[in-house]
Amino acid sequence: MTRTAVILAAGAFPTKPYPLYLLQSADIVVCCDSAFAKYLRRMPRIFGGERLPDVVIGDMDSLPASLQSAYADLIVHETEQDHNDQTKAVRYVLDHYPDVREIHILGSTGLRADHTIGNLSLLMEYPRLFGSDPSFQGLSVESLPSIDAVSDYGTAFALTDSAELHVGAGRRFSLFSPDNGLRIRSEGLQWPTDDVVFDNWWKATLNRTTADIVRLTFSHPSRALVILD
Repeated sequence: MTRTAVILAAGAFPTKPYPLYLLQSADIVVCCDSAFAKYLRRMPRIFGGERLPDVVIGDMDSLPASLQSAYADLIVHETEQDHNDQTKAVRYVLDHYPDVREIHILGSTGLRADHTIGNLSLLMEYPRLFGSDPSFQGLSVESLPSIDAVSDYGTAFALTDSAELHVGAGRRFSLFSPDNGLRIRSEGLQWPTDDVVFDNWWKATLNRTTADIVRLTFSHPSRALVILD
């Protein structure tokens, strides 16, 4: 049985059935400190009672002292400032729950555009950051759990090489990459990406799937981000 973890960040709290299902069914729930108060307010309605998170993580600069005191046994105080709270939460799950095979990040988008852009771009960093660091259970890129960001409006996930995506026809599909030397040949999209030069964010956005399976062939291993509705 696949064990899953949900990380709740401080963006727009999900309201649609799919992200709420991921939260309700998660084996592990980790709240970033700035999201914990939101979680507590919505917890009775979502779970029908008390289901405290397993961990509340962050530098605690946005968590009221009263909550820090009341829930001290849940708190992991991370003072380093090289990474944001979302990344600290991902790192914590990888380090403490090696049997988790899926990590779903909720609340990483919405409310602030800068946080949205930063959090989504970090999905492309995690394979490099954690998949090549032997301190994280000796993980390789191939053995990392799947990590995505899910909101009321779609799902975002990173790719590091060619892939076959079983996504279904008729879905909105956007593709991003910070590598302007990368070429991605596509099958199953309304507008092929074969000639796209990734020198700006919009270059392969607002596409649509025309087949149940989308095939993307990278010219070389690199970083890319897919966003599906």
